[in-house]
Amino acid sequence: MNIKRFKGTGVALVTPFHKNGNIDFNGLQKLIESLIAGKVDYLVLMGTTGETPVLSKDEKNALLQFTTDVLQKRLPLVLGVGGNNTHDVVNSLTETDFTGVDAVLSVSPYYNRPGQKGIIQHFKMIAGNSPVPVILYNVPPRTGSNLLAETTLTLASESDNIIGIKEASGNLDQITQILINRPKDFLVISGDDNLTFPIMALGADGVISVAANAFPRDLSLMVRLCLKGEYEKARKLHYRFLEIYKLLFIEGNPVGVKASLAALKICSEFVRLPLVHASKNLMNKMAEVIDRDFEIITEK
Repeated sequence: MNIKRFKGTGVALVTPFHKNGNIDFNGLQKLIESLIAGKVDYLVLMGTTGETPVLSKDEKNALLQFTTDVLQKRLPLVLGVGGNNTHDVVNSLTETDFTGVDAVLSVSPYYNRPGQKGIIQHFKMIAGNSPVPVILYNVPPRTGSNLLAETTLTLASESDNIIGIKEASGNLDQITQILINRPKDFLVISGDDNLTFPIMALGADGVISVAANAFPRDLSLMVRLCLKGEYEKARKLHYRFLEIYKLLFIEGNPVGVKASLAALKICSEFVRLPLVHASKNLMNKMAEVIDRDFEIITEK
C-alpha cells in the first residue's frame, strides 16, 4: 500500500440533503467535482461530517455506490466504518463491497468508554478483518474516551494493516509523542482544522478536513506548502481561516460547513434531526466572510 496517497488534504464529505430530508445526489456530485478541481488529495465518506448516525443501511450503500461511480478512481477514497460494538463493525466490514475503496477510517468506540486494553483489542479485530488498510480516528470530545499515545503506538507497531491515525484530541503533547515515536511510514493526520498548521509544523502528514468541503483550493494549498516546509506562506493562509474556523463549528458540525456550501451554491444547508440547520445570522455571516476573504488563490 502506498501510504503517500493519504498525505496531504483529505476531505470529510458532507452528505447533502434536500429540504424534505432525502439525499441530494446531484449536490453530492457537484461537491465531489469541486473538490477534485480544488486539488484535494483524497475523500473520506461517511464520517462524522457525513451525518452517518442518521443514515439507513440502504442509504449508506447507495452513497458508497454513487460516490465510487462519480469518482472513477480519480482520487483515493476512505470509508468510515466504526462503532462501539466490535462484532457489528466486523460484520459491516465483511458485508461491504470495497470496490473503489482504498482505506477505512474507524473511530474509537464511544459511549461504553472502554479502557486502553479494550480499545487495542477492538482495533486489532477490525484491522484483522478489513480488506483494506485502517486509519484510526481519535476524537475524545465525541467518544468520551481517548486513545493514549502509548495505545496508538502499540497498534501502529503490532498491526501491519493499521497505517495511521486521524488525531482530533486537540492535545499537542500527545500528538507530539506519537510523532516522535511512530514507526516508519505511520501517518499522523490532523483531525482539527484549526490545529492543522501547528500539527504539521510538528511533523504531521496532513489533515482530514471539514473546511475543505467549501474551501478545497485554499486548504490544500496551505497543506502542500507545509509539506514542502514553506511555513511562512502557509501561515498566511492559516491566519485567513481563523474566522471561518470559528463560524464552521459555532453551531456544530456539519451545520457550519453546510452553511458555507449553501453560500457557495454547491448544496443546501439542510441537515437531519437531531441537528438543525444554520441560523439566519450564521448564514449571513458566512456569506459575508466568504465574499470578503476568499477570492480564488493560485499556487505560484
